[in-house]
Amino acid sequence: MGDPKGFMTTARETPTRRPVDLRLMDWREVYEDFPRDHVEKQAGRCMNCGIPFCHQGCPLGNLIPEWNDLVYRHDWREAIERLHATNNFPEFTGTLCPAPCEAACVLAINNDAVTIKQVEIEIIDRAWDEGWVTPVVAQTKTGKKVAVVGSGPAGLAAAQQLTRAGHDVVVFERADRIGGLLRYGIPEFKMEKSRLDRRLEQMVAEGTHFRASVDVGVDVTVEQLRSDYDAVVLAGGATAWRDLPAEGRDLKGVYQAMEFLPWANRVQEGDLEEPPISAKDKHVVIIGGGDTGADCLGTSHRHGAASVTQLEIMPTPPEHRTEGMPWPTYPMVYRVSSAHEEGGERLFSVNTTAFVDDGTGQVKALRLVEVKRGDNGFEAVEGTEQEIPADLVLLAMGFVGPQQEGLVAELGVELDPRGNVARDQDYMSSVEGVFVAGDMGRGQSLIVWAISEGRSAAAGVDKFLTGREVLPRPINPTDRQIA
Repeated sequence: MGDPKGFMTTARETPTRRPVDLRLMDWREVYEDFPRDHVEKQAGRCMNCGIPFCHQGCPLGNLIPEWNDLVYRHDWREAIERLHATNNFPEFTGTLCPAPCEAACVLAINNDAVTIKQVEIEIIDRAWDEGWVTPVVAQTKTGKKVAVVGSGPAGLAAAQQLTRAGHDVVVFERADRIGGLLRYGIPEFKMEKSRLDRRLEQMVAEGTHFRASVDVGVDVTVEQLRSDYDAVVLAGGATAWRDLPAEGRDLKGVYQAMEFLPWANRVQEGDLEEPPISAKDKHVVIIGGGDTGADCLGTSHRHGAASVTQLEIMPTPPEHRTEGMPWPTYPMVYRVSSAHEEGGERLFSVNTTAFVDDGTGQVKALRLVEVKRGDNGFEAVEGTEQEIPADLVLLAMGFVGPQQEGLVAELGVELDPRGNVARDQDYMSSVEGVFVAGDMGRGQSLIVWAISEGRSAAAGVDKFLTGREVLPRPINPTDRQIA
């Protein structure tokens, strides 16, 4: 235990966000630097509980009390060793994870949780700065070849684990750059892509091969894939988005979030000067109140939108835990992200009934109605119809599963009742030698689950190819409820 009285004498502290008017002028991450001595004091708030529920809250099983104690004692070098023992990419989770570990912190029963996520990102940032993150090259090779299809967090985690285990790994990505949603789905203000690029450089140095702009099933046939590789890991994500089949859905100006967000990242990559779908000077309406909706919100602010309204069909969440969301479960409470802090209006308990045409085939407004829960789901509240202006509508209502046509269908893998690729305890699909990790098998979930599943699938692949059990298995797909 770091500071025996730290949880009583030190208040929770997190980094300051840069002023809104300044950060809207650029695409940099929104937080100011956090002084190192403040980080060490925050780590000292950890109580080193006899039963660390933060482990249960973290799908990776991060050794949180251990590296909190090490940071408090100024042993940052050992802290990154303990952090990397369970997490391949703490810079991704440290910026993007909603921190279910903090919700499960014992201190959070009646106080503010330990700043676990902040300590995590500070450890990995210092490790990169000090040169402590170096390639881990396999000492012996197995002679086995593995194809990983998809280069998001699940695919990258599986690839790194398998490369380090001595296999020859090739990662295929149909986009023109490696990274999946990390590259083209996450805005720069949430995670600068330099974090991704330096990790990819490490993986290349370790021996992982990357092939971008390759659509497996088209550019590389299923027959070629199965004949050229001893095992295949499907990590293509849940890319089938949820649509809204309301009147006027086919009007111009109505887009899915993933038709909108990647353009901002391409501008930051230098591919073009202006995005072809822009929110500049437009009245923007975002349908969906989750993280993807918040990404659209922050992006629209930086484009210079005239106004932004975010709609959510669910009622306004409570400010604090209720009896229905007891500790240590992750509470569905009202949260204000950095994007919400930057402006815009949030409307809850509303449903879109129609997209209104301006007479030229372009959307000009949304027709809404307030809703309440009834016996058969959400029911309209009579007399609450309204219209709000909308020049650009972004659908951010989540994803329903993996793309089934093409590779999945041609491989002949079985699907579960939710439409995801079914797998066994070793993450193998119904087709021998074909494994699945991340959202493709789990359904839409968190980045921390994706990395955890990538590590678990890698352990299954290694066992299948060599008969050994040397790679760690953070979770079992039947062990925990889907987050």
